[in-house]
Amino acid sequence: MSRPKISLMEAYMIETLRANGITDEEIIEKVKEENVSSLKQIHDKFDLEQLITLAEKDFTAFEQALKDGYTVKFVTVRGLENLLKLKFQKEAGKDYKKTETGIQSLQADEAVLREVKEILSPNWKIIKDKHGISVRLKEQTDF
Repeated sequence: MSRPKISLMEAYMIETLRANGITDEEIIEKVKEENVSSLKQIHDKFDLEQLITLAEKDFTAFEQALKDGYTVKFVTVRGLENLLKLKFQKEAGKDYKKTETGIQSLQADEAVLREVKEILSPNWKIIKDKHGISVRLKEQTDF
């Protein structure tokens, strides 16, 4: 079964809420009630109403994204770094090396590797070698 596709900003919102102790069930309930105002204190720059809009399009897919995971429609290099930090607490310089087209030498277990593969949009190539995991933007020849 394929995962629901969400925007990078929607992923940031979900992962920021999770990182601040908000459970998936709480997110679902607040969105269902169309009452996300109490969550704004966590990050006042986010327009959390976007999560309500996402759920209105397909509530089942919204729930699935929270419970079973999601794929981000399009991820930039900076977006990759932000997702690694928010979702997996992995930081550049400490847990991996930044490159112009992605990252290299990411130290992560198989569960994290699987989740990274599922989250990333198709414009990314993931390679595992003796130095760790490399994630880079696909080149024209990779498609």
